Amino acid sequence: MASTFTVDIDKIVREFGLEVIYMPQEEGSILISSADVNRPGLNLAGFTEYFDKKRIQIFGLSEIAYLQQLPDEERKKRIDNFFKLKFPALIVTRGLDIFTEILEAAKENGVACLRTSDNTSSFLSGLLSYLNVELAPRITRHGVLIEAYGEGMLILGESGVGKSETAIELVKRGHRLIADDAVEIRRVSNRTLVGTSPENIRHFLELRGIGIINARRLFGMGAVKVTEKIDMIVKLELWDPKKAYDRMGMENEYATLLGIQVPCLTIPVKPGRNLAIILEVAAMNNRQKKMGYNAAQELMQNLGMPVENSTSVKNWDLF
Repeated sequence: MASTFTVDIDKIVREFGLEVIYMPQEEGSILISSADVNRPGLNLAGFTEYFDKKRIQIFGLSEIAYLQQLPDEERKKRIDNFFKLKFPALIVTRGLDIFTEILEAAKENGVACLRTSDNTSSFLSGLLSYLNVELAPRITRHGVLIEAYGEGMLILGESGVGKSETAIELVKRGHRLIADDAVEIRRVSNRTLVGTSPENIRHFLELRGIGIINARRLFGMGAVKVTEKIDMIVKLELWDPKKAYDRMGMENEYATLLGIQVPCLTIPVKPGRNLAIILEVAAMNNRQKKMGYNAAQELMQNLGMPVENSTSVKNWDLF
């Protein structure tokens, strides 16, 4: 069963510098579990059939102006009925004045009441982006995440195959480390996976024979990143002389991760192969393919041979 993730309203207050008008006394009692937000114009008018109680509610200029033109008694009735729906929090934008009836209803129903000076559209955009990351479905897997030439590469393989050593070589060549050993992968949209490291082991690497090192302190701030999109997966495996490895690159292989297809490569490892250079080339080649160029196809055309661009989606046992 899929896990449900939450974010504390206090964290949202700190992230966006919100003014707290009213906050229920119980610390950590308000947890947001929906990445959607709502502007409740219809709900204030009395239509609540599809109201989602898990969403943060936003009052902008339209909502405040609508309430302002109502008679005092009717305004109080609409506000009371709205707050009885028991949503987690109300945020008023543009620094607008808050009616006394709103504050009273918030206290009566235990709803957080907050305010921001940002305009409604820009605040909504930022809040949605933040919630999509914080509440995204996620998994944690053993591997290394490196950014090379703007491409996020998730490097996988058995323990001892050389993932961390390859990551160090890439960092020394000017690329950036995101995570080693444990990679937390989040699905932040229907097309995008983002990887990061658990905070307690961020920027640390384990090198057999040396021990634990801190990449940020050893190589500087330019050698690390906190998050990066996952553009491709590279699986390192010990060279198997009986296995036929792809030598042309005509077949595009993908693996499905959190419901999203990600391009995959299998790189055989044996003494004498410079894995860092191979992965640099893999990153640049992946960028070229995304821009519509395939060197293998051009070569086949130059040789007068038929070009077949096949795609296979394999349920690899990557983890």
